[in-house]
Amino acid sequence: MANDLDKVLIFAPFRSDGQMLSSLLRTHEIANATSSDTVALSSALSDQLPGALIVTQEALTTQAIAIIHDHLVGQPEWSELTVFVLVERGASHAAMAQHLADKWPGSRQIFYQRPLATIELLSGIQAALLARLRQRDVRDHIALELELRHELNHRVKNILASVTAIFRMTARNSDSLEELTQGFSGRLKALGSVHSALFEVGGEAIDIHELITLILSPYGSGDVARYRLSGPAVSLNKDAAANLSLTMHELTTNAIKYGAWSVPTGQISVEWRLDGQEFWLRWQETGGPQLAEPTHKGYGTRYIRSALQTLFGGPPQLRFEPQGLFVEAHGPRSRIENLS
Repeated sequence: MANDLDKVLIFAPFRSDGQMLSSLLRTHEIANATSSDTVALSSALSDQLPGALIVTQEALTTQAIAIIHDHLVGQPEWSELTVFVLVERGASHAAMAQHLADKWPGSRQIFYQRPLATIELLSGIQAALLARLRQRDVRDHIALELELRHELNHRVKNILASVTAIFRMTARNSDSLEELTQGFSGRLKALGSVHSALFEVGGEAIDIHELITLILSPYGSGDVARYRLSGPAVSLNKDAAANLSLTMHELTTNAIKYGAWSVPTGQISVEWRLDGQEFWLRWQETGGPQLAEPTHKGYGTRYIRSALQTLFGGPPQLRFEPQGLFVEAHGPRSRIENLS
């Protein structure tokens, strides 16, 4: 049903009433349409929500009243249509008002006696159209609230799915309750940090420098810089931000346990660059204990490989070099950038 809330519908099929009313409204720049019979009235009311309805007393047949009734009971909850009834001089308003109030729920009836006072009719119609604008605001707020509820429901489901997956993978690779608690708490903290950052910037994007700083900055050592970030401004979409934050957390955890940050002199370098439509990301550890390719791939290594492949669409390079862990991945910019 179209929402023509600024247009007045006229049902005055006898004599030249319809034409005269339409001309009067057009003269005062009020959009309107006329229905010449009950078939046209039914069609008009099935296609739109008029801003107001004008009907003449003699047009109120049983069929016409039923058509208007069907429209009113089918209108949205936020809608209340004002119906102007033009009655003949000397006609009794009270009985007609009671009858129409019962027949037309969800409407407001206003009775004008003919011959009409133009200023009175125009004033009433303008007030009715203004009320329709207020109803439209209510409609828009309801629609926005429903959209936000759907979005919230979607995001909560995604977060719960992520938390469940993180717990299961952490539990499979934990040898004690303490290890499970520490690992799970750390990963939840990383996930929470990125969601907080996304909330602060409006929920849709975050700059990559800000995101990586959130993950690495808690592990600084006083005035000594233990990491270096280098790369252009890149706005990450929310899915890429969540994925990358958890990946960075796993890399950081591994560096603290086994790599560069397991000793006071170790350093981490994170670099990224744009090459045409490709995005490149590199993690390099130096100054830590000498590394060798592990014989057993733990949860962290498996997660890093899987997460980066999901993020970029291709497998990353992951090498345990003597000077430290080296990770490099690349893929289309469209997979990670916020394009809105």
